[in-house]
Amino acid sequence: MERAHGVVRIALLYPELLGTYGDGGNALVLAERARRRGRRVELVTVTLDERLPEADLYLLGGGEDGPQRLAADLLRRGDLAARVADGARVFAVCAGLQVLGTSFAVEGDDRHDGVGLVAATTLRGARRSVGDLAVRVGGRLLVGFENHGGVTRLAPGVVALGEVVRGRGSDGRHDGFVTERVFATYAHGPVLALNPWFADEVLAAVLGEELEPLASVADRLYAERCARLGP
Repeated sequence: MERAHGVVRIALLYPELLGTYGDGGNALVLAERARRRGRRVELVTVTLDERLPEADLYLLGGGEDGPQRLAADLLRRGDLAARVADGARVFAVCAGLQVLGTSFAVEGDDRHDGVGLVAATTLRGARRSVGDLAVRVGGRLLVGFENHGGVTRLAPGVVALGEVVRGRGSDGRHDGFVTERVFATYAHGPVLALNPWFADEVLAAVLGEELEPLASVADRLYAERCARLGP
């Protein structure tokens, strides 16, 4: 999409369905870090009875099985895939990650169609994954916590976001996935509040340019968390 008058539009999708773990905080982090760099930001919250608006970035969070199914149906009808094909980007966490795939399993191992943005399938795991999650993404560490019952398998050619250092992530070895226009992880926190460098990577992708580093409390706290995790 063409950005209107230089304004970055960030849309938080269906927080009443995909807002169980406070992932809506990711939208606030992105907006603040963009504004601190002199960008004009419009932050839009989209409820389940509203049409999917045009945006530069759509955010999806975690939620329970029933709301997750409804969110997937709404996103298919709202043509999220068409928005992405038109140039928008997506950042998704946990249930939001599963929704973006081809299909996901809910209670009783019933399969439900996803949006199909990424060739990924989520099955029910033998046990729930709960606890700290640390993922090696390039040369950096992504930290957060996970709470999910899914195992996500990526089709050949789909790139995982990173390699799990602590916790289980998607399948015990890798977490999430990344494409030209999609970032997805199982990490809550909100994850972009805990990992300001990753928030800047998402912003840089949306803006199409490299960003100057920020010196903030969040950046200092991130360094302290990584130090506590050890080598």
